[in-house]
Amino acid sequence: MPQNVPAFEFSDRAKEVRAFVFAFWCEHGRGPTLREVNEATKLDRRQIIQAYKELQLGIVITVDEDTQNCNLLKAPPFSSYPSQVRAYIDDEFHSFVGCASEAVAFSHMPPFKDKTVRLESHCACCLEPITLISKNFEMQSVTPPGVFLHISLSPYDWNNVSMVRMCDAMNYVIDAEHAERYERQISGRGVLVNLEQAKMFVQGVANERMWNHDWKPGILNPKAVIKGFEMMGVDTSPWGGA
Repeated sequence: MPQNVPAFEFSDRAKEVRAFVFAFWCEHGRGPTLREVNEATKLDRRQIIQAYKELQLGIVITVDEDTQNCNLLKAPPFSSYPSQVRAYIDDEFHSFVGCASEAVAFSHMPPFKDKTVRLESHCACCLEPITLISKNFEMQSVTPPGVFLHISLSPYDWNNVSMVRMCDAMNYVIDAEHAERYERQISGRGVLVNLEQAKMFVQGVANERMWNHDWKPGILNPKAVIKGFEMMGVDTSPWGGA
């Protein structure tokens, strides 16, 4: 998934597949198989896979294009495999979340309106439990208080191939001291983002996802991303600035 992709428009097929994938994942807590997409859209294998590739280019999903079935790995805020965050809706496990950043927006999905979402995670440093309660895109409680989102990868290295490495670099830490310990463990530096800043970071996509059938493809501009964090008051010096 290259950076700075020129603006383009999704095809109608891609929009149809996107709408089905999100609706299916919200209902079932997992991504659909190719057959399930076929049954809902009447598109054939090649048409579905082409739609997936479009959606990956537009930073909507992550698929393994080297697999014959174009395996669906992520459709943020969802992950098809165990991640740093587990989502529970009304105290029942629903799904794994794409990353600690996307978790903040999980409760903003239209099917989850007015539902209580419990996000179970852990500190990246010591693996101590972290619990966030969210409802209608508003954080109700955070345990322990003062949790940060830690991002250990510069936006200049996001999406070189897919979202996987970027999502892997977004984790919760209990406080700044735990962030520093984690950085020593991974031999790398990162930035600290409080949860209100994290909400500002994800709200652009969150306000479009499933709310607007025609929302545009995403474009990753590393310089603009860093400037955006700086405008929110985040110290981006560990990334070397924009």
